[in-house]
Amino acid sequence: MPLPRLGRHLLWFATHKIGFWVFHLGWSYRCTGRRHLPDTGPALIVSNHQSFIDPLLVGLIARRPLTFLARHNLFKIPLFGALVREYGAFPIDRNLGKDGLQAVFEMLGRGEAVTVFAEGERTHDGELQPLKPGIALLVKRADAPIIPCAIIGAYESWPRHAKRPALAPLFLPRLPGSIAVAFGEALPAGYYRTWHREAILKDLGERIAQAALAAKGIQRK
Repeated sequence: MPLPRLGRHLLWFATHKIGFWVFHLGWSYRCTGRRHLPDTGPALIVSNHQSFIDPLLVGLIARRPLTFLARHNLFKIPLFGALVREYGAFPIDRNLGKDGLQAVFEMLGRGEAVTVFAEGERTHDGELQPLKPGIALLVKRADAPIIPCAIIGAYESWPRHAKRPALAPLFLPRLPGSIAVAFGEALPAGYYRTWHREAILKDLGERIAQAALAAKGIQRK
């Protein structure tokens, strides 16, 4: 049975505190821009996608529990699938179809902060990828602030072809897998309401790229 809402908050609080120190010490984790995420009410975080652990990395920067969309086959992994369900994850295909869009609108309607990985799949080379077209419809119709987000260093730590992550410990000389995450300035609800799809994808992609520069700026050198 899923945990009640209080149980989920306690689970998030415990793993958030533990996870922050694990990633800070093990991957030199740094973050910036958490002030852009409202403490209450609906919010839509739109991020790039570098690694298997991206939901954790984005969650560590927030002061509140986040929900996120995850590929449906991840829910078939023993224990992991049950865990992500308890965190409020919703299974979708990588193209963010009708069911995925409706799930996000429902979560936002409940006042939740939802994370969406706009590229649809983990990067193959560590670079920012084109955003999936469905993201344009999502941000156009979402009645919530939109927060661009970027993750840097996670690809070097755990690329999609690797079976396990490589450490970049804080107490050793800098290694390629040092991780940084940045939230960009929040856009008000309805910001993209009258924009055309291509213009939305271009503007939002540029905002994620700007967040990536901010993340690189704080990444351990």
